[in-house]
Amino acid sequence: MEKRIPIEELVNNVLKELERLNYAHNTISGYRAFYKRVIEFAHEKNQTYFSEELGSEFLKEKYNCTVNYYTESMPKSFKNSIRRIRVLGDYQLHGVVIRRIVKKPGYVNPPQFEKELLAYQKYCEDNDYAKRGLRTRMQRLFFFIDYLDGRNIQNVNDITPEIISHYVKTIYRHHEKSISSILTTLRVFLRFLYLNKFTNDNLSVSVPKQKKYQYPAIPSVWKQEDVKQMLETIDRGNPTGKRDFAILLLVTRLGIRVGDIKSLKLSDLNWQSKTIEIKQEKTKSKTTYPILDDIGWALIDYFKNGRPVSQSPYVFIRMHAPYEEFGRDANLHNIITKYTRLAGITIPKGKRHGMHSLRHTLASTLLEQGTPLQVISEVLRHINSKTTGVYLQIGIEGLRKCALDPEEVFLDD
Repeated sequence: MEKRIPIEELVNNVLKELERLNYAHNTISGYRAFYKRVIEFAHEKNQTYFSEELGSEFLKEKYNCTVNYYTESMPKSFKNSIRRIRVLGDYQLHGVVIRRIVKKPGYVNPPQFEKELLAYQKYCEDNDYAKRGLRTRMQRLFFFIDYLDGRNIQNVNDITPEIISHYVKTIYRHHEKSISSILTTLRVFLRFLYLNKFTNDNLSVSVPKQKKYQYPAIPSVWKQEDVKQMLETIDRGNPTGKRDFAILLLVTRLGIRVGDIKSLKLSDLNWQSKTIEIKQEKTKSKTTYPILDDIGWALIDYFKNGRPVSQSPYVFIRMHAPYEEFGRDANLHNIITKYTRLAGITIPKGKRHGMHSLRHTLASTLLEQGTPLQVISEVLRHINSKTTGVYLQIGIEGLRKCALDPEEVFLDD
């Protein structure tokens, strides 16, 4: 929205838009009460219009936080306040309420785009895209489609380069890596629409490219003693402990991805050859892992004394009725959280410590032992060995060998 309007009118328009979007009555009441305080604050400051500066000043004085500082550990009242200020700013700039969370159960895609979304989803499924990757793609598109609906766009042929440009401006608060992913997803979707005759113009060329080079994040790794301590803490005298121990061994010893562990079936275990043969969920390539002795005994103990009686074909199942496989969105993070807490392991604030970090730790350990990158790449089942190269950033001993002696560097000829 180009033209600024008095803050009272802006608030009124935002509340009407929340009603149109079917926000809960209690939620809207919370927004209304909050905005009443913002209006009073604006009057105290002799301000007629809302601005980002006014919003930041309000948050600073009332909550001692800023609109750009948001963490999950914040009190809910702080997070709600930041969100409500952002809504005012977004609506003033773009004329829409921009959602910040993925769609919830029960959400229905705007009907005017249902045909195109279903066609794109089917295209991805027919091309054997990984399920988790496809869910991420569709979630990325959800924000764009929701933006179009908020702008009252009724047909994909009504999308213009200007609309795309305005949408791109709404994602500036996202992390650089997320922005890159969002733009790529949007570009691919718009190209699909053009190639499949849904749109008359190839709008994918209107999606800007992110020029800034993306340096890969330094992998998060564990201390070897912490991994050992966590495994030793598991109570292998009860069924849940037997299952969790086997799962964690598969990650820490073989580096198997969580998605592949969840989809692992009884038929994938070849006891005669002592191997695990699976089709990887992420890469879709078939691969074979060895059943090492400790992993083999852990699996046998789980099957004989831990796994509930079930017709499920999956190796790892829930320990309560109806004894089914883990849900598609389960990342098994609760397993690590449980045993790190029992082991008394302190995780530094902000440090990632999910299942994937155990894969990083295996790679780091192999690197410290002098294992070539190509071998580590094969262990982790990376398609491209360049992906494995990121672990050079955490190979302390390797980096130490590259260190220069300052006296030699500055030695006069």
